[in-house]
Amino acid sequence: MSATKIIHSVPSDPLTGSIAVPVYQTSTFIQEAPGVNKGFDYARSNNPTRKALEDIVANLEGGHSGFAFATGLAAIDSVLKLLASGDEIIAVDDIYGGAYRLFTHVYEKLGIKVKYVDTTDVENLAHEVTSKTKLIWIESPTNPTLKVSDIVAISKIAKSVDAWLVVDNTFASPIGQRPIELGADIVIHSGTKYIGGHSDLVAGLVVTKTEALSEKIKFIQNASGGILGPWDCFLTIRGIETLDIRFRKQCENALEVAHYLERHPLIGKVFYPGLEGHKNHDIAREQQNGLFGGIVSFVLKDDTQEAANAFVTNTKYFKLAESLGGVKSLLCHPAQMTHASIPRAKRLSSGISDSLIRLSCGIENAIDLVSDLEHTFNIVNQHKNAVIA
Repeated sequence: MSATKIIHSVPSDPLTGSIAVPVYQTSTFIQEAPGVNKGFDYARSNNPTRKALEDIVANLEGGHSGFAFATGLAAIDSVLKLLASGDEIIAVDDIYGGAYRLFTHVYEKLGIKVKYVDTTDVENLAHEVTSKTKLIWIESPTNPTLKVSDIVAISKIAKSVDAWLVVDNTFASPIGQRPIELGADIVIHSGTKYIGGHSDLVAGLVVTKTEALSEKIKFIQNASGGILGPWDCFLTIRGIETLDIRFRKQCENALEVAHYLERHPLIGKVFYPGLEGHKNHDIAREQQNGLFGGIVSFVLKDDTQEAANAFVTNTKYFKLAESLGGVKSLLCHPAQMTHASIPRAKRLSSGISDSLIRLSCGIENAIDLVSDLEHTFNIVNQHKNAVIA
C-alpha cells in the first residue's frame, strides 16, 4: 500500500470536518430506544475512535476486520481463546518471550499443547502437524534472531490440516509484508512498536481474513474486555500516518548498521534478513518487498553475558530499554530482558546466545548510529585490554 493510500485511509470527521480523528472519551452512548442506537451503545463493545483505528488497520493488512487491544499480549490472548482443551499449537521456536510465557504458563495448563519448531525449514512443520493442530503460529522475522519463514508454503501446510495460520507481523510491519495476501488467516501486531512508532503507547492489533473469524474475535474482544482506550487509539492512528516514511528510513539505517557489524572483528555473527548470507534472504526479499526491517541482532566473539553487559551500558544514541520500532534507537540484551522468561537451554537452542544483543534502529542519521557503535566497541575493547594488563 502506498504512503498516499495510508495517509488518506485516515478519515476526516464528517460532523465537523476535523482533519484528525476525534477522541471520543465516553463510556456510554445515548440510545433512541432500547437497542436502537447509532452503532454504539457501550465503549467496551465499540467506540468511534477505536472503530476508526480498527478499520484503518484492516485496510493496512488487506483483511476483513481489525481489532484493537490494550497490549500486544492481550491481542495474542484473544487469538488463543479460539482454542479448546486438547487442541495443539505449532509455534516458531524463536518466539517472543511474552508469547512463550503465555503459551506455557497459562494455556498449557488448560490442556492446549504447544510444539516449538524451527519454521525456517518447511519440512520441519510438515513432520509435526497432526489432526489436533489448530494453530500454526509464526513470527517472520522472529524476535530476536530475525529468522524468516516462507508464509506461502506454511499456509499450504496449515490448510492441509484445517488449521489457522497466525503471523505476528510486528517486525516486518504492513509496509514490508502483508501476510493475509500470502495465505495467513490472522495477523498480529504489537502496535506499541512500528505502528505506534513513538514509544509513547502500548497497543495490540489483530486482523482477520474472513467474516467468520472476525465474528469470533469480535465476540472474544467484547467478552474479555481487553480493549484499547480512545486516547491510545488516537495516538496509534497518528503513528500510522507516518508509518511508511519512518519504516523505510529505519530499514535503510538497519542495513547500514548490519554491513558495519558484519565487518567488525569483535563480532561473532550478525542476524539481519537484508544480508545475502542470512538464511532465507531470498524469501525475505520477495515476501517483505525488499524492506528487511529496522532490527539487527548480533553475537559478540566474547560470547558471555559480561561482554554483552559492557556493551549495552556504554552506547550514546542506542538507549538501553525494552521495546523497539520507535523513532529513537534502542538496544537490549534479550537473555536478561525480553526473553528472560524463556529457560536458558531453550534460548540457546533457538539461537539466543548469552551475548546476543538486539538493536532497534530509529530514524537518526545512519552515520551517527554507526559512529555510536564504533565508539562503544572502542570503550569495551580498551576496558578489556586494561583488565588483561
